[in-house]
Amino acid sequence: MTVATPDNLSALAQGPIALCCSHVEGATWEAGLRAALPQARLSAWPAAAPEAQCAIVWSPTQEFMDAHPKLRLIFNMGAGVDALVRLKLPPQARVVRIEDGGMAVQMADYVTHAVLRHFREFDVYADSAAARTWAPRKPRERADFPIGVMGLGALGQRVAATLAAFDFPVLGWSQSPKQIVGVQCLAGAASFHDFLARSRILVCMLPLTPDTRDILNRDTLSRLRPGAYLINVARGAHVVEEDLLALIDSGHIAGATLDVTREEPLPAGHPFWQRREIVLTPHISAQTVVHEAIRQIAAKINAGLEGAALSGVVDPARGY
Repeated sequence: MTVATPDNLSALAQGPIALCCSHVEGATWEAGLRAALPQARLSAWPAAAPEAQCAIVWSPTQEFMDAHPKLRLIFNMGAGVDALVRLKLPPQARVVRIEDGGMAVQMADYVTHAVLRHFREFDVYADSAAARTWAPRKPRERADFPIGVMGLGALGQRVAATLAAFDFPVLGWSQSPKQIVGVQCLAGAASFHDFLARSRILVCMLPLTPDTRDILNRDTLSRLRPGAYLINVARGAHVVEEDLLALIDSGHIAGATLDVTREEPLPAGHPFWQRREIVLTPHISAQTVVHEAIRQIAAKINAGLEGAALSGVVDPARGY
């Protein structure tokens, strides 16, 4: 976790704060932020004050950034900042992200459901029930299904710990070393191939950066144990879709649960829709809980007003 103490945060937060929210619940966000920050002078885009040095945003446009050249702190309403950091931001601006926002428990139950559905073969039983066939299957051994969790941020750590509580062997991989009870954690590029080779179920929870785009391709996915299963709850651009389909066709990969795709919404003619081995959901594995995100943003601003360290500051070099 990146921690910083922004210079003059008190002065910045006491000045006008620009609000840019394209979310469908934009009115709810605005009302909640005004209630949580009664001392703030919030002004909503497109009427947002051009002199603002602080902003609270959800999917802002380049037009918004260009109209606020003095921004020094940009509080993102969600955890994923890949779309935001691709914009041309004011050179002095720093991005502060939500670190949970009520998403960790949602992500843990989504991934756990996907793991258990595959491991316990509930998809096979659903087909049997549809065919009115009573067909018990031989139990599988958890030891034969080691789970690898790629990305051990706040959400990834919660997911890995939850899966370990179900007595699966769990491996974690991240760029920097982590420690999680019940999880064997590996770190750095040198351990990546070993991590893949030991995983039969792979859960992608990485941030999307230039280094992680297309990271799940024919080479990396082929390194998984035979009969592997992929769960992607991060970003669609992590997966080379043609390579995933080819490895499913070859039998090396048994299937996938995909909450994200390269193009969203997924076009009606996309081959993923035709594959019974692929379970699709519309990017809902962990949705920001509005009141929790507002509480966290307000807490960060108030902590800064009191001179406390500010957590969740994005490292531009790493992209998260």
